[in-house]
Amino acid sequence: MEIRKTHTIIEEMRGEAGRPADEPLRKVAVVAVFKNPYAGKYQEDLSALTEASGEIGALVTTMALDAMKPYAVESFGKGGVAGLGGEQQHVSAMLTTVYGNVLRDALGGGKAWISSMTKRAGPGVTIDIPMNHKDALTVRSHYDGMTLTLHDCPHDDEIALICCFANRGQLNHRVGGLAKEDIKGEDGLK
Repeated sequence: MEIRKTHTIIEEMRGEAGRPADEPLRKVAVVAVFKNPYAGKYQEDLSALTEASGEIGALVTTMALDAMKPYAVESFGKGGVAGLGGEQQHVSAMLTTVYGNVLRDALGGGKAWISSMTKRAGPGVTIDIPMNHKDALTVRSHYDGMTLTLHDCPHDDEIALICCFANRGQLNHRVGGLAKEDIKGEDGLK
């Protein structure tokens, strides 16, 4: 894929409600913007997009892990936007297991399903990327997300593919549910 640009967004919360965090909550998003080979036309077989997602996934996860330093990743999410000349299915074809496994491999594992969001829009679009704990979808403290505004993308013939990482759950979490300390086994549950 012909990548026009990438950009990295870092958000770090050091406290909330007047309480400093024992560890800041760092959220990182990396966006890769590239030509959509199927913009403006219908293509039945989208497997070329699925295959290409592995290479793009490797790039964005490497960049995201670098931006997360010195923190380890506990949460992840993925998403993307097809330009108006494309289809939402073009982005969905890139967010399959191929892309997800690249994210998991970069983290050294991850048992949970990866939350995602896709849409079709033009430059200036805002997208919310949902995130959850990497090893168990039901860890309530890690239900979170990151809101991104893509100022110069996607053009009509582009796709913006996104990965998001976070180092911890919500600040001041206190509403119960499965805790990360309770994660065990292959399915992420005790």
